[in-house]
Amino acid sequence: MSDLRFRVVEKAFERKPVLVETPDKRPSEYFGCMVFNREKMFRYLPEKAYKDLINVIDKGTSLSLSTADAVAAGMKRWAVEMGVTHYTHWFHPLTEGTAEKHDAFIDHDGKGGVVEELSGKLLVQQEPDASSFPNGGIRNTFEARGYTAWDPSSPAFIVGDTLCIPTIFISYTGESLDYKAPLIKALDAINKAAVDVCHYFDKKVKKVHAYLGWEQEYFLVDEGLYAARPDLLLTGRTLMGHESSKNQQLEDHYFGAIPTRVTEFMKEVEIECLKLGIPVKTRHNEVAPNQFELAPIFEECNLANDHNLLAMSVMRKVSRKHGFRVLLHEKPFKGVNGSGKHNNWSLGTDTGVLLMAPGKTAEENLRFLTFIVNTLKAVYKHNALLKGSIASATNAHRLGANEAPPAIISVFLGKQISEVLESLEKSKSGKLIIEGKHGFKLDIPRIPELLIDNTDRNRTSPFAFTGNRFEFRAVGSSANCATAMLALNAAVAEQLMIFKKDVDAKIKKGTEKYTAILDIIRKYAKECKTIHFEGNGYSDEWKEEAKKRGLNCETNVPLIFDSYLSKTSIELFKSTGIMTEKELEARNEVKWETYTKKIQIEARVLGDLALNHIIPVATRYQTMLIENVSKVKDLFDEKKGKQISATNLSLIEDIAVHITQIKTLVDKMIENRKIANIITDEREKAIAYHDMIASMLDEIRYHIDKLELIVDNEIWTLPKYRELLFIR
Repeated sequence: MSDLRFRVVEKAFERKPVLVETPDKRPSEYFGCMVFNREKMFRYLPEKAYKDLINVIDKGTSLSLSTADAVAAGMKRWAVEMGVTHYTHWFHPLTEGTAEKHDAFIDHDGKGGVVEELSGKLLVQQEPDASSFPNGGIRNTFEARGYTAWDPSSPAFIVGDTLCIPTIFISYTGESLDYKAPLIKALDAINKAAVDVCHYFDKKVKKVHAYLGWEQEYFLVDEGLYAARPDLLLTGRTLMGHESSKNQQLEDHYFGAIPTRVTEFMKEVEIECLKLGIPVKTRHNEVAPNQFELAPIFEECNLANDHNLLAMSVMRKVSRKHGFRVLLHEKPFKGVNGSGKHNNWSLGTDTGVLLMAPGKTAEENLRFLTFIVNTLKAVYKHNALLKGSIASATNAHRLGANEAPPAIISVFLGKQISEVLESLEKSKSGKLIIEGKHGFKLDIPRIPELLIDNTDRNRTSPFAFTGNRFEFRAVGSSANCATAMLALNAAVAEQLMIFKKDVDAKIKKGTEKYTAILDIIRKYAKECKTIHFEGNGYSDEWKEEAKKRGLNCETNVPLIFDSYLSKTSIELFKSTGIMTEKELEARNEVKWETYTKKIQIEARVLGDLALNHIIPVATRYQTMLIENVSKVKDLFDEKKGKQISATNLSLIEDIAVHITQIKTLVDKMIENRKIANIITDEREKAIAYHDMIASMLDEIRYHIDKLELIVDNEIWTLPKYRELLFIR
């Protein structure tokens, strides 16, 4: 084993767990202690300011400057008492991550000193440099002005010595340059549309919340081994490496006993998350070795999205204290499962009703089917857009394998709901009869009794109904949930608006309300049958069937992004007031540019490793074999020497073939990059990188992985899968 590899592997295997001291208090006692939540607002704000702020959060009223000043003063007082010295506007630029610029709580006091200060103006709005963030051409590089604006619905929190204030990020001319602004607009759109539909059933409903429960999958790798793999360090995934003899084939890691070191890491992550008000609940081993999952209780979608990004940051920080690096790439290791971020999505009213959950009465179940079928219709109409919302250079490695949904959007509803829709489609009278849970007949006018856990779960479906919510399983582990959530909420909002118009039109013509609703639901169910699929989404047969059904089956990521600029998508975002065509065009420019850069970085890293690590090591071993063959021939006669050296001669030839192929392919890849790099159109450049370069990465990898099996283990410089994938 090479000296470097020996040292890092030995160090990794000798690591002992860093024991985490559990707080003396119960989680319920320290939950949210680092958050300026309603309890802190009540304690630190004047009564009027508190009431005004709650109205801003709950009812969307405008915030006066005097209220902002009072809130800023109270927020600053709390933060200073907590030892905070700085504040920052915390926002989500179009990088999939978060950004922050820290300012101290100081200003001149007019007497030669300074005073801790945070004004309402500084709380509400700031002007970070916008020129270096992705903007898709909305801003010129020499135009730096952009604005962050406070989002009161997501409470401020403390990280270290800094008060973090969640904000949106917009350009000088008003276009959004982030994920949060359009997500908030999408949530507002679905609130208004869903409330209107709810009024068919209950006039008391004043607000509908979209809820999100994310399930964050991730890998842990020993930090020393991570540092010894330049591909992991620079791209987040292994660009080479033959699979380990043992990986996940025994299925012994899934839900198995959590390694002690990992448990200590998880404990600290949970403690830090709970302090930040993130209601983390579930932890377990995932399918692949070194793969794990963290999941919270459901929250309002905007807050849940902030919490996911914050949790990812906490995981990165805490992992290093325990000698790990957390990998959030969708496919860090070839041959084992990749990581997703399942987005469990549902709708609920301010009256306490879950709109995606079956009820006890015919009316409640009609409401349930109304929202189920409209969601089905929205996904049918915008299946290409929803696929575009989860597509990326990294997620492309995961989707379509026997571990994740295919790059085809379909909806799984389960046996009972499927039977209800089929009966509804065939029914002309509006009366349905199906078998109940215990086998007796139910004859409830219009809608039968429905059961929450009415079916098994389909893990192969990208968008599956799971009892009282839909699980958007195709979202990638490194993604900002907002991308998928704003597309989904926008699509359903638009569909509910259309539904309201269709039902009102029938009622206006004299049709009884519930009959009108049933008629429209029946019509929609027929129209979107092609999106409904109950079978194995991993199978090749489904891919062929999906094509026949006319579903979007595109797998080329740059072309998938075209869905954002289709006529239906542009109309969707314009009609709901979420994004303008200009903003959509800009975001696609960013998506294409990001795709190109990620493939470009991977190609450069792989080329560098191939030429400066792999070929020299393979050549060195080949030289050792040649010397051995030469010495054997000197010791024996020609016939005996050939016989004894046959194996080594074959290895020498194999190494030569692989080295030649690697050098040839790397040179070709470099030339292809030169051709692609002169393309000025971002879309065309991304397509060129997909067609001419991305495919070559696996070709080069094939020969490197073959060399890994041949070259002497003692001189192979890079940690292997058998070392990376098993925590000691």
